[in-house]
Amino acid sequence: MALPKVVLFGDSITQFSFEEGGWGAALANTLQRKCDVVMRGFSGYNTRWAKLILERCVPKEMLSEVVMATVFLGANDAGLKESSVQFVPLEDYSENLKAIVKYFQEGGLKPSQIILITPPPTDDVAWDFACREKYGSPGNRLNANTGKYAEVCSSVAQEAKTGLLDLWKLMQEDKSWKRFLSDGLHFSVEGSKFVSKHLNQMVLAGTEHLPMILPDWKDVDVSCPEKSLYK
Repeated sequence: MALPKVVLFGDSITQFSFEEGGWGAALANTLQRKCDVVMRGFSGYNTRWAKLILERCVPKEMLSEVVMATVFLGANDAGLKESSVQFVPLEDYSENLKAIVKYFQEGGLKPSQIILITPPPTDDVAWDFACREKYGSPGNRLNANTGKYAEVCSSVAQEAKTGLLDLWKLMQEDKSWKRFLSDGLHFSVEGSKFVSKHLNQMVLAGTEHLPMILPDWKDVDVSCPEKSLYK
């Protein structure tokens, strides 16, 4: 039985979303018995690389089963040009996002079934420390620069009429927003809860028409379960 699917497409922030306390796992829990949540997150990828693997990871034949898709890319594109091999210019980032949205639409999704998520804010100091600890090199992200990519993501969503979750703005409305990040770039458990609070509402609105898969156990005819379960 092919179940309806919600696809999460993105970089490490999506890949890590199924860790303990992650926002992807929380979404899967929210949608249990309604649809599968399919994680397609690739650590370190930018939109240039993501665009190239999209058809391989989310083939067109699979899209007939997809009821919603999130596109969560930009944190790597926003790496500083002089120190990040993942850097993608703003203009290219915009075109790549448009191409990804077009791919989902060509597969049958309406704009309202696609949610673009902006890169979250970056804690420059914490990320610099994390990079020096892990890679022995200074940080290659600046929040002010990430904000430019968030603006482009918002513009693409507005132009394409897709859904939009502007985490860059929403998170910074909280004066203590840095607690939402574990290393200056990726989410802490509290950050994942913040994402879930906003994203789950949007996805639930787009999947409220879906029935629960198979009857509740209390509705099964115990004398002849085939009557209930083979409908």
